[in-house]
Amino acid sequence: MEDRAQVERTGEVELTAGVGRLRIGPVTPLTVDRSLRADFAAPEGADAGARVVDARVVRRYTPVPPGEPGRDASELRREVHALERESAEAKLLRQRLEAALEVVGQARDDLYRDIRQGAGGGDADPERWADRLDRVESEAEPRIAELLKLRRRLHDIGEELRETREALKAAESEPQQLTAYLDLVVEAERDGAAELHVSALVPCALWRPAYRATLADDRAAVHLETDAFVWQQTGEDWTGVRLTLSTARPTLAATPPELADDVLTLRDRSAEERRTVEVDLREEEIRDVGAAAAGGPAALPGIGDGGDVRVLRAPHPVTVPSGNRPHRVHLTAFTAPCEVENTCAPELSPLVVTVARLANTSGHVLLAGPVDLVRGSGFVGRGRLEFAGAGEEFTVPFGSEDTFRVVRHTEESRDTTGLAAINQRTVVTRRVRLFVSRLDATAGAPERTITVRERVPVSEVSAVEVALRGSECRPAPDGVDSEGVARYTLGLGPGERREIELVYDITAASSVTGL
Repeated sequence: MEDRAQVERTGEVELTAGVGRLRIGPVTPLTVDRSLRADFAAPEGADAGARVVDARVVRRYTPVPPGEPGRDASELRREVHALERESAEAKLLRQRLEAALEVVGQARDDLYRDIRQGAGGGDADPERWADRLDRVESEAEPRIAELLKLRRRLHDIGEELRETREALKAAESEPQQLTAYLDLVVEAERDGAAELHVSALVPCALWRPAYRATLADDRAAVHLETDAFVWQQTGEDWTGVRLTLSTARPTLAATPPELADDVLTLRDRSAEERRTVEVDLREEEIRDVGAAAAGGPAALPGIGDGGDVRVLRAPHPVTVPSGNRPHRVHLTAFTAPCEVENTCAPELSPLVVTVARLANTSGHVLLAGPVDLVRGSGFVGRGRLEFAGAGEEFTVPFGSEDTFRVVRHTEESRDTTGLAAINQRTVVTRRVRLFVSRLDATAGAPERTITVRERVPVSEVSAVEVALRGSECRPAPDGVDSEGVARYTLGLGPGERREIELVYDITAASSVTGL
């Protein structure tokens, strides 16, 4: 499931008539005790001839013995042990050398004190002092050189030990000190074989969807592969298992929703409020049904599944070792015809992006997740695929087209028309100029088409009107949809440049404020 796993085991066991005990394992000690279920399967309408009287998880603590690594220890673990032992021996030798140098230093201090006292008392003996100084220095020099060499060796051992520990951590996990088994008490009516089913929940397992979209060379179809990244740190390797992936989250039902008071009050409007209409400009993202379900405020955290539990199955048995690394599992793949357009929204970005629109013919919903984008030149980037229902159309952007560039300039003017206190209106005129260029100038290259979309405000109140100045728009837009998005379809040859001018008026009555 999304935040844990339900592990199911099926096997054939030999039973003896009467009451007996079965032990299954070892299993992960993270098994949730209250979720353990066990029963015997039987053909439809027949009696299994056996039943499970009791089922429980039994855990055992077996600490790793100190000393040498076991016979089954890996080479990395043996190398870590050898480096740790060498480091410990080198530290002991360093302590002995430092202690010997302290003794030599004490002898040097005693000799210096003897020289000061003898010279001050008139009892000088230079030959004896020189001989003793030579003996002290001869004792100190080799130990100092050996200590410096040992410190360099300790530094090298520390670096090598750190790298080996990191490699060991990445390659394998620590031996488990806590193991678990499933103990079942069963009662059989007769001797024979029976099929046993055991299931239980375990934490530390999760999955997330991932996709890979490949645009055909002729730009007529998209091949979309649906995969899943699976992590599990249960301490038990899943080898050759049938994998079913669900967006269910059992923990959500354990916490009731928080209820809060929603107080509504009713009051009379003031005279000033009756005379004026307050408006404001707001940005609103345009979404379709699938996108709203995946990213709206009611969406579940984690996987965007549209608010309903979705189930996907791996077509072949898979192996997912326990560890910190994600494992990519292939689920489904389909190829669908698509419509490709080079589109640009200059208000958001000056880049022209290749977008493919296709239908979801995979037979299942496409959950929201990352998608690797592949074109004729290879991997071009990574995007995000929004939730798409079965049969629903969705878009996949395949990166920008470097041969196009769009520059946008805006101008705004404000004027007042009509008579004061009668039909006075405020008119805001916005003029948007777009310069579209095709940068490649290869002679004989075919004409290429791009679609430019520019936004026009949409009014929700009758006191504010928005209207295009058709006579000043050059060229006129191909169409303006209900969301106020004006669309231009341009055909550009090599090195060609085009200019678009879009002009519209926002007219507000004198009672409107906030515009």
